[in-house]
Amino acid sequence: MTDLVTYVELAGAAAGAGGLGYAKARAPRVYWSLVGMPVTWGRFTWNYNSTMDVCGLTVQPSGFRAFVKRNVARSEVRPVPPKIRRVRPTSTGLRITLRLPAGLEPADIAASTERLRHAFGVRSVTVMETKPGYVELRMTGWDVLNRVKLPRKARPRDLVVPVALREDGTVFERDYRKVPHALTLGANQSGKSMYQRNLIKGLAQLPVALVGIDCKRGVEQNRYASRLSALVTSPDDAGKLIDALVMEMEERFDLLALYGVSDLWELPDQVRPVPLVVLVDEIAELFFVTSKKDEPARDKTVMQLVRLGQMARAVGIYLEVCGQRFGSDLGRGATALRAQLTGRVVHRVNDKQTADMGLGDIAPDAVTAVTTIAPDRPGIAVAGDTTGGWSRIRTPEITPDEAAATCREFAHLVPELPFLAPFRPVGQITVPPMPTTPPMVRPRPVTD
Repeated sequence: MTDLVTYVELAGAAAGAGGLGYAKARAPRVYWSLVGMPVTWGRFTWNYNSTMDVCGLTVQPSGFRAFVKRNVARSEVRPVPPKIRRVRPTSTGLRITLRLPAGLEPADIAASTERLRHAFGVRSVTVMETKPGYVELRMTGWDVLNRVKLPRKARPRDLVVPVALREDGTVFERDYRKVPHALTLGANQSGKSMYQRNLIKGLAQLPVALVGIDCKRGVEQNRYASRLSALVTSPDDAGKLIDALVMEMEERFDLLALYGVSDLWELPDQVRPVPLVVLVDEIAELFFVTSKKDEPARDKTVMQLVRLGQMARAVGIYLEVCGQRFGSDLGRGATALRAQLTGRVVHRVNDKQTADMGLGDIAPDAVTAVTTIAPDRPGIAVAGDTTGGWSRIRTPEITPDEAAATCREFAHLVPELPFLAPFRPVGQITVPPMPTTPPMVRPRPVTD
């Protein structure tokens, strides 16, 4: 009987250990909640003061505090680390709010994130300034970018589309009201197309007009034709479509002037035009020319695109520019166009110049992060903004058929825009069916 009890206890312990091992590999959120979070929280609490001291994140106490320590408490005067205000566990890590003492700034904490990551035994540490004098340490306990799955509550709304997951476990959203224009770069097999699919799938569910410019003969965007209001597949047609968009922009500005407002969203609902999102795939194709006589047309197209980037935000026209590479050597207007594209997402690229053009002007530190993206991890990208901040993101895997099915499901949201009628996708052109019964009129013989 004693042996049986021993075997049962050993079997239970082995089953528990095996379950934890399975959870660590297949259900990391469960493993983190049961094992990782308590261990990390205890390690952080036990080693916090000494870790901050050796990392140089402490300051000398004030004179009054040193006097009290020395003469009243009769204890040693030690450097003061940031004060812990709050520790909040999440399904992916810990979020710790720190009150910075006089003499420390958020940049000091951000410069030591790699040392803090190793000291506390977590996957990553990022620093966010919440308000003056306070920062939030976002610790991630496991690699959330290994298998990406967006939270269920992350759904498209207004003009906000959740498209990826950050390395700190938060959702990366494409907010067109805050960041009207964006540039997305990536080499072949880098995951750029996956990013576009997630974006189109989210946009298809919103009451917006989608305009496609795909100079690869439409091989990328043809499958989404059921939800597109316009689609062009050659540089010549793209120039005509961009001219039409500029004319629409000017008409919308006339409407704003008529109502005495400066923004599309200040107009009454009954007269407000529908927002337009222009999806440009392979932007480099708009710059390439085969002969010198084509350069004037190319320059005009690029300058019209720059005009849209400069002014179209106020009238609800947004640019989403994508490409494999982007550099000043593309030709006149490339740098001017880049300056209008606030949002930047750069996947793995084949040359450093593309990474510099994508992120070098807003977040120079992010260029190094782009060059270290491994080829066997498609979908990993670096997202930057004009504040100088950047983060690693990864889009969830989605097939072209899933995105196309969503476009067909929400095809009824395609607005009727007369100025885009000449560029309507072929799939939306209504062709009357052939008659199934012979005509009632009998043909007259030619000899009669």
